[in-house]
Formats: sequence, C-alpha cells, structure tokens
Amino acid sequence: MTGDKSRLAVWGLRVSVLGLVILALGILGHRFGVIDFRPALLGLAGGAAIGLIGAVVSAVALIISIMSSRSGVRTAIAGLVIGLLVAAPVGQAMIAGSKVPGIHDITTDLDNPPAFDAVVAERGTTSNPLDRAEPADLAELQAQAYPDLTTLEIDMQPGKVYEAALETAREMGWEIVASNPAEGMIEATATTRVMNFKDDVAIRVTERGDGAAIDMRSVSRVGISDMGANANRIRTYLHALKVKLGAAG
Repeated sequence: MTGDKSRLAVWGLRVSVLGLVILALGILGHRFGVIDFRPALLGLAGGAAIGLIGAVVSAVALIISIMSSRSGVRTAIAGLVIGLLVAAPVGQAMIAGSKVPGIHDITTDLDNPPAFDAVVAERGTTSNPLDRAEPADLAELQAQAYPDLTTLEIDMQPGKVYEAALETAREMGWEIVASNPAEGMIEATATTRVMNFKDDVAIRVTERGDGAAIDMRSVSRVGISDMGANANRIRTYLHALKVKLGAAG
C-alpha cells in the first residue's frame, strides 16, 4: 500500500517535469528560431496543461501520504511545486488575455496614430499589417478596453521633451531603429524577455500650444491578441517619461 502511494507521488512528479520540459522546449525553440511562434505558444499551453495535471496528481498524493504515512511526501511536494510553477504563469497570462479584446495595435491617438517608416522593412512580409484595417472596429475596441490611453501633454519645450523621450526609450531597453528630431519621431523595437517576441513602437512629439504633445503606438509583429502587452508598454513608457520630466502626478 505504501508503495502505491509512493508511485502516485512519483507519477505526479514525472508529469510535472514533463510539463516543464515541454514548456522549456517551446520557449527555447522560439528564442533560437527553431520553431514558429504558433507551435511555441502551443508548447506553452500544452506544458502548462500537463504541469497542472502533474500538480493535481501530486496534491492528491500529498494528501494521501499525510493522512496515512510520511512515504512519498517529499516527492509529492516537489511535483506540486514544479507543476504549479509551470502552470501558474501561463494560466495568469491566459486569464489576463481573456479580459482584453483580441487586438495588437494600440495607440494614444486613435484619429491620427503615429506612423511607422524605418521599421517597416524590418517587420518583413509575414508580420501583422500596419494599416489598422482589421478588425474594422479596432478603434472602438481599444477605446472600450483602454480608455486611459490618451495623448500626454507636457508644459515644456518640445525639443527638450523629445530628448527625454528618446532617452527614456533607450532606458526601456528598446532597440532604436530611427530618430528624427526635426519631425519629432522615434521608432524602436521592443523584445519580450521570455519568448523574444518583437513589438514595434512609434513615438511622436509635437508642439501643442506652449508645450508638447506625446503620442505613442505599439504594435505586435505576430499574433492576433497581445494579451494587453502593448497597452501596458505604453502606460509604462509614458509614466517613465513623466517621471524623467518631473511631471508625474
């Protein structure tokens, strides 16, 4: 009987480790360009699902072991921890993604979004289009999901704001593709830490009254839904810029 309990704990650990391996293969495969983003995402989802199963099996084994004997407790705990570590991040991302619309082109100016120029060639022909034609109600979906994303107005000289905007973009760790002070334009590429997904950013600084207006656009190269990543990037950047300019409130 004790052996049966131990075997259940061992199987829970094995399943959890399998989930971890599949998750890691999906991440590393995409980071090193071995697999496309679609099978990589399937690897993440599959690894998380298997990790969750491993966690459940390990939890059952842990309860049985504690109630009857100490045999298999450590193994069950290891399987439970590994399974949760594999499943939790992906599960949280999926829950967060389910709360936002399936869009990936976000801007602070829905009527006249900053345009891309230099970065177009780097996106290639397989990336998402930049014409904002799909979905037809893109602007409406964004307005409903992210009503806080609006033009940032700063009561400072536009040239000074532009310099701060460029410096802030560099501090974010983005690759600066092009900068044009005369036109107040900055183009950059942000690379996600885990999956190495590339999202492109356009920042526009213009004169408005006695100060400056900053608009921003962040677009994913692949995928239909960005899980809210582009909106979060814009929020983070604009907050950092306000702090740099001493205008945070």
